[in-house]
Amino acid sequence: MAIERQLEPAAGRRLRLGMVGGGQGAFIGAVHRIAARLDDRYELVAGALSSDAERARVSAADLHIAPDRAYSSFTEMAEREAQRPDGVDVVAIVTPNHMHAAPAIAFAERGVHVICDKPLAHNLDEALALADAVNRSGVIFGLTHNYTGYPMIRQAREMIASGDIGKARVVQVEYAQDWLSTPLEASGQKQAAWRTDPEKAGAAGAVGDIGTHAFNLAEFVSGALCESLAADLSRMVPGRALDDNAHMLLRFEGGARGALWASQIAPGAENALRLRVYGETGGLEWSQEEPNSLLFAALGKPPQRITRAGPGALPVAAHATRVPSGHPEGYLEGFAQIYRDLAEQIAARIDRRPPDPASLLTPGLAEGVRGMRFIAAAVSSSACDAAWTRIEG
Repeated sequence: MAIERQLEPAAGRRLRLGMVGGGQGAFIGAVHRIAARLDDRYELVAGALSSDAERARVSAADLHIAPDRAYSSFTEMAEREAQRPDGVDVVAIVTPNHMHAAPAIAFAERGVHVICDKPLAHNLDEALALADAVNRSGVIFGLTHNYTGYPMIRQAREMIASGDIGKARVVQVEYAQDWLSTPLEASGQKQAAWRTDPEKAGAAGAVGDIGTHAFNLAEFVSGALCESLAADLSRMVPGRALDDNAHMLLRFEGGARGALWASQIAPGAENALRLRVYGETGGLEWSQEEPNSLLFAALGKPPQRITRAGPGALPVAAHATRVPSGHPEGYLEGFAQIYRDLAEQIAARIDRRPPDPASLLTPGLAEGVRGMRFIAAAVSSSACDAAWTRIEG
């Protein structure tokens, strides 16, 4: 049964945002806060910013959150905010993976909309429990696969759906970084420590951290679900508990074939996310490090470079564009696009009106559960010497 809270109309005001995690020393919390403010649709008013009570208090003060809305636990925050007439409309979950499901469920069960960092949960069982709780509550749930917010990624998706490259045959995606080429986690570096710890990151390292982005992008752009994979997960740095490099073969519904490479031990690769899709009559190529253009090659014709706000850009790209042609947009704006589209969906729900259809491309529960099934299949396949393994569901 859907839970409805009595809130004043969203028109003419910012949405009230709460945050779980993201206190002092956290990287992704700051990214979410910038994204939420970029289009002026949210105001951060409450937080349980750390599991350490003092750090939570100091972090809240740094962010100008009122003392009576700086909480020492997400359970206290969920209960008290749901009771306030000016309680949060939506909460952002920006904790390590093992702390995604519990706070998301706590807020969803109280009728608070949720924006959660990826992956959806610590493991598939948690993900399914979270999905069940959100579906019962009826709240809006967004998952910040931020690369789906890039204008040229949405352009590529629309072009493929419109038949511009014909039936897809090959989907190649890779995500390479170099920051874990050494045992950085042994130095106490916070981001490296939790991402390489199975108790906090889950069953996969690079596959869960960046491989899920690559997998999500392949399905989002191609419009086809991956049915099975053959995965080889490696731990190249001695003593590391989770994978830091992975190669996979992919089989998609409809017959397309593909490959996915995810690595955090590739020297010189900073954030090298790259996608190529080839069909019967053309191909598309996009790189995150040069995100404002898309290479389109029609069979037998010279390749065409389509820019984010230039000739050939489609309305879906314009919807995700903020600045004029030639001015670069990227990582923060991709996150902000997810927040802006979710703001439109949440405001429409509060005001009991249909949302702008252009805002409905945001990843949510379905994509989150797909990501967890992908992780489970990849880990299982690798444990069986890269045997072909179905992605269930």
